[in-house]
Amino acid sequence: MTTNTVLAGVDLGGTKIQTVAVTGEKVVGSARVLTPQSGDPSDVIEAIVGTVRTSLEAAAATEADLGGIGIGTPGEIDEDAGAVLLAANVPGFSDRVELGPRVSAAFDGAKVTVDNDVRVGVLGEYRRGAGRPFKNLLGVWVGTGVGGGLVLDGELHDGRGAAGEIGHLVVKPGGRRCSCGRRGCVEAYAGRARMERRARKLVKRGQKTKLFKIMRKRGRDRLSSGVYARGLKREDRMTRGLIEDAAWALGIGLASTQN
Repeated sequence: MTTNTVLAGVDLGGTKIQTVAVTGEKVVGSARVLTPQSGDPSDVIEAIVGTVRTSLEAAAATEADLGGIGIGTPGEIDEDAGAVLLAANVPGFSDRVELGPRVSAAFDGAKVTVDNDVRVGVLGEYRRGAGRPFKNLLGVWVGTGVGGGLVLDGELHDGRGAAGEIGHLVVKPGGRRCSCGRRGCVEAYAGRARMERRARKLVKRGQKTKLFKIMRKRGRDRLSSGVYARGLKREDRMTRGLIEDAAWALGIGLASTQN
């Protein structure tokens, strides 16, 4: 390949890191690994660098072909500095992490752009997906946490680095503790990580569930979406309660945002 013909896109999550190498509009290589859970941000950064290199290898490209890297990460972002200020669902990212500069250094100063994962996802939907017919839209991603992004009058709104974060809209004052430290947020009820925290707490109180048996049988170390789906199929009472709470919180949050 000729120099600077490949771009890398990285989706950093609390559970996995997914990276693709693209030329034009075509995906030519990809890599996926589990997000390190050590709590050391250096391990996460090393994993990101590894997936970029694996994606380039899959594309039959070298680092000399790399024109730039885009990283979508949970949390609040200092876009100008390429730093993550707070991403509670990524191990080790509870304080400022100079993500962009550190990844750039691993690739001899290649340009690295960092932004909130849901904001860039919403931008993608607006430009090339389901959001194309609209000038104003709210995108909501439900995973380890709950994220949101806003397009207003055709422009992605970034506010002070956390615009559109519907996951931290309070739906129950004094409610369950959220990963952000506050109580009663949408994410406290609908984010997978907090749902698992709730399930473990209920088990300690003596309530029964099939969830953790399903988790172990599937070789998982977390309650994934697939585990919850199987819990529902098996008519597990705790699973139904957790899903109903999540739907309630999302419903209130989305309705309030729409209004």
